[in-house]
Amino acid sequence: MGHAAPRGIPIQIDPAVLEGFRKGTFRSSIGQTHDVYRIGSGPAVVVIHEVPGITPLVAAFGRRVAARGMTAVLPDLFGSAGRVPAGAYMATSMARACVSREFTVLATNKTSPVIRYLRELAVHEHHECGGPGVGAVGMCLTGGFALGMSVDPVVVAPVLSQPSLPLPVGAGRRRALGISDDDLEIVKARSDDGLCVMGLRFTGDRKSPRERFARLRKELGDNFVGVEIDSSEDNPWGYGADAHSVLTEDYSDEPGSPTRRALDDVLSFFADRLGVASPPP
Repeated sequence: MGHAAPRGIPIQIDPAVLEGFRKGTFRSSIGQTHDVYRIGSGPAVVVIHEVPGITPLVAAFGRRVAARGMTAVLPDLFGSAGRVPAGAYMATSMARACVSREFTVLATNKTSPVIRYLRELAVHEHHECGGPGVGAVGMCLTGGFALGMSVDPVVVAPVLSQPSLPLPVGAGRRRALGISDDDLEIVKARSDDGLCVMGLRFTGDRKSPRERFARLRKELGDNFVGVEIDSSEDNPWGYGADAHSVLTEDYSDEPGSPTRRALDDVLSFFADRLGVASPPP
C-alpha cells in the first residue's frame, strides 16, 4: 500500500493524475495487501511501477494501455500514488524498497517475495477481466518481475523494461535475472511452448546492463525480443548518457523516435497476445 512522506516534506500530488482510475485493494493468500488502481476494460495488463511509485508518467502509461482496449492494473507497492518524483522522494522510496522484505535487491538466484503477490493478482485480474491471459510490465527496480510472474501460465505477455534487479554490483549480478533457478526453468519450458518475453533498455544504461539481455537471449533464444535504444554519445535523438526509463521519464513522444516505436511495439505485443482487435486506421 502507499506510504506517507516523512514530516516536513511536502507531498506534491495532482489529483488529476489518477482521475478516472478505480481504486481498490488486493490481498494475497499469505496476507500481502496493496492498493490497486485500475482503468479501462478488456483483458488485464499488470503495470508494476518503478521507483519512486505510481508517478504521473506511470499513470499516463496506464492510460495508453487502457486506450488500446485493455484494463491497466497498477498495484501500489511503495511510494505515494500520483506524487511527482523529486530527489528526496526518490531517495526515500528507493531506501524503503531496498529494506523491504518483499524485494530481493542483491541475491543473484532468488525470486522476490512480492512476485508471489503479483502472480496472485494476475490470476485474480484474469478471472475478473477475461481474455486468453494477462500481460505484465515491470520497470526499473521491478523490471524483471514480469519474468518471475511468467511462472504462472496466466501471464502470456511479459515485458521487462530496464530490469535493474539484482542491483548490478559485480559481474555475476550484471547477468543475473532476479529469479530462482527453478523459476527460470519453468519460464524456459514455457518459452519452448511459445511464450515470448519482451525487454527494453537504453544501450548505455548501467543500471540495466547489457549482460542481462545477453543472458535472456541465451536462456530464451528467439523467444526473447530485446529492444535496445541507442543512448551513445551523439545519438540522433539526444538521449542522455544516463537515460534509463524507456516508457516514462526518458520517453520521447516524437513521431518516429525509438522510444515512441518501443511504446507502440509494447502495446501491440500486449494486444496481439491478449487477443485485442487492432484499432481502426
